[in-house]
Amino acid sequence: MSETQCKHQGSEPLPKGIVSKTSDLEMRPLGGPLDKKNSKSFTNLLAIAAGIKQKESVNKIVKKFLPNDFVVMLFHYDGNVDDWKDLDWSNHAIHVSAVNQTKWWFAKRFLHPDIVSNYAYIFLWDEDLGVDHFHVGRYLRIIKEEGLEISQPALDPSVSEVHHHLTARDRTSKVHRRIYKVIGRTQCNENSTDPPCTGWVEMMAPVFSKASWQCAWHMIQNDLVHAWGLDFQLGYCAQGDRSKNIGIVDSEYIVHYGLPTLGASESNKKIVGRPNRASQNMSAHGAGQLATSLLHQSGGRAAVRYRSYVELEIFKNRWKKAVKDDDCWSDPYKKPLRQSKV
Repeated sequence: MSETQCKHQGSEPLPKGIVSKTSDLEMRPLGGPLDKKNSKSFTNLLAIAAGIKQKESVNKIVKKFLPNDFVVMLFHYDGNVDDWKDLDWSNHAIHVSAVNQTKWWFAKRFLHPDIVSNYAYIFLWDEDLGVDHFHVGRYLRIIKEEGLEISQPALDPSVSEVHHHLTARDRTSKVHRRIYKVIGRTQCNENSTDPPCTGWVEMMAPVFSKASWQCAWHMIQNDLVHAWGLDFQLGYCAQGDRSKNIGIVDSEYIVHYGLPTLGASESNKKIVGRPNRASQNMSAHGAGQLATSLLHQSGGRAAVRYRSYVELEIFKNRWKKAVKDDDCWSDPYKKPLRQSKV
């Protein structure tokens, strides 16, 4: 292998010793000595998509994380940054503002694996979460002990908006990785290997290890801002068996209030259903144009919901095409073909 092949792409003209391959999100002083011994080391990252209406909720979340050496990053989807300045931690957080953009839009653009490679775990959370029964330090210990590469706190089913049975808290366990029940036409049992029975977390409060995030970031589609469908494929980023390396932590649980924030208004209560087949086959650009039309016709939240469904179908079609076109890739979860009876 030649010397240039050993170098990081783009750094070939530089001497190897001057190349700085990674970065981080830590703030640096403008003056004074460069004393690394006295600088605080942040080992994990909390990133939240936040609007000013959920300031109180976000403040409670952040205060849970700060004592555990977390870098805090807020994605301001409403453009309001100034009204957070009265919080004592605000000047120590990273603030990124872009109006009406989703958590996944921000994550794709500002959480590149090379930027966050110094952090062992990335908590990529929504703003509408209750954390009264959640302890960050205990959670970190549990996921390390259990070897969970991708995880989430369980949801308190008595007060949460629970969309999937797997995420509901099991009061009898510390961690669960699967459920045992019938979901639609799917029988979930000890032999199940696929979502929604096992190997799955929901996208409102995922926690990624550094290695799993390096994979997941590449799967986030640049133009599909809602990331619908990503959850069912995250198992491919679990650094091994998804039924073992993905789990729900029951002993440290949260509440999901399920607030419709992006595109929501008090007068907008109408939610549209799934798009028709023609809409499912359109491009992301076409979906955006249709959603913009709905935005003016029936209110912002309806357009957001419609766009989400269309993006889901686009993502599923892209996945199918990628699998078909890549001769070098083999599916570790591909089920063997059943032999026909003679």
